[in-house]
Amino acid sequence: MKVLKLLLFVLMCFPITKVWAQNEPLSELKFEEYLGWVKTFHPVAKQANIVLQQGESNLLRSRGAFDPKVEVDYQRKKFKGTEYYDKLNAVFKIPTWYGIELKAKMDDNSGEYLNPEATVPNDGLYSAGVSFSLAEGLLINDRMAQLKQAKLFKEQSKVERDILVNELLYQASLAYFDCLMAYREVAIYKNFYENAVIRFEAVKKNVRAGDKPAIDSVEANLAVQNRLLGMEQAKLNYTKKSLQLSNFLWWENDTPIVLQPDATPQDIGKDLLDEVFQIDGFALDTFSLESHPKIQSLNYKADILDVERRLKLNKLLPKVSLEYNFYTETPEELNTLNTANYFAGLQVSVPLFLRKERGEYQLAKLKLKDAEYDIVGTEVTLQNKIRESSAEIDSYETQKEVVTDLVANYKRMVEGEERKFSVGESSLFLVNSRETSYIQSQMKANEIENKLFSAQAKLFNILALNF
Repeated sequence: MKVLKLLLFVLMCFPITKVWAQNEPLSELKFEEYLGWVKTFHPVAKQANIVLQQGESNLLRSRGAFDPKVEVDYQRKKFKGTEYYDKLNAVFKIPTWYGIELKAKMDDNSGEYLNPEATVPNDGLYSAGVSFSLAEGLLINDRMAQLKQAKLFKEQSKVERDILVNELLYQASLAYFDCLMAYREVAIYKNFYENAVIRFEAVKKNVRAGDKPAIDSVEANLAVQNRLLGMEQAKLNYTKKSLQLSNFLWWENDTPIVLQPDATPQDIGKDLLDEVFQIDGFALDTFSLESHPKIQSLNYKADILDVERRLKLNKLLPKVSLEYNFYTETPEELNTLNTANYFAGLQVSVPLFLRKERGEYQLAKLKLKDAEYDIVGTEVTLQNKIRESSAEIDSYETQKEVVTDLVANYKRMVEGEERKFSVGESSLFLVNSRETSYIQSQMKANEIENKLFSAQAKLFNILALNF
């Protein structure tokens, strides 16, 4: 009884704990954890797994063509008290790989007007034999082709799933970077707004003391208002970017999550992204496009089309079907199966012009050639995109170094102008002007770093990596 009470208590507490964990306030939304969350719970990531499940289901369906079959045909005719015939035919078939089919058959026929050809012993007639194709369908047939294509499609579905997940993580990363840039803009304007307020209060004191003209207080107040306006616009932009980021946040059971105001993005850097995206030390010279998921998918597509081409080529051969069966009245005695009692058949079919078959073969070759051209074109495109992305990363790293020095110099200009203003050798207009340039340089630095992050994510996307 105590165990049952304990179990009931745990079951009651579990969903409460789950909800609490979901709504637990976060002080920082770490980038790597965020991507892991997206990959685990986002509906698109779950849809990507459906692609793999489709490949497995398609393979299961194709294997069904080789399942053993039992066929039963029963017919009976009776008219005005006369039994015309009573026929029972049962066949057990086992399809095999190379167009060969094993069969076991039982015939039990009787009746007044039974066809003499269908006459069998009283206990029925049993047979065991084999049927196969000698030309078309021997090395490859529809069942073999479908199974081979299904196996290739299953492997293709794996890389297609990786491509879909990679695209999802790429889009989620861009949303995170935009949110981070907006958050930094808020911090920049907040800092300058607070400085403007402090300066405004100091100017007002100097105006009251008669050390500064009254117009300086108006100038200082304008700076406060401009900084406040910029901060409010930055806050609005951050709210929008946070909501866009929330589009990638989902909980179990397909429940969307809205990012709370206290959950701020992590202050990331290039080294962290290199590690998360697994592009640290990437070199185009050592990278092999053969392992690229997109190229692998196209290769699987070409292999599938090649199977179709070989099937269409095989259909140019004549149809030659051979069947041989041993008969016996006592199936329980295997030694009664011998060549004295048998049924053999040969069927030959040859189209005179083969126009349909030749047309289908030519179309299959053209499809395969088109897929091969697609592979070559995609390889060149990927190589150029990788070079472009690598060049972007290098350029933005250089730009970041330049703009970092630019920000430092503007900071020194503002500090120097403030010192000159404090001793009466400058005007508040010049201080505000210097500060505006300083703000713009910090915004530019923030923008360039965001572009650097996006370029790293773009390389991750082009390489179609996954983790």
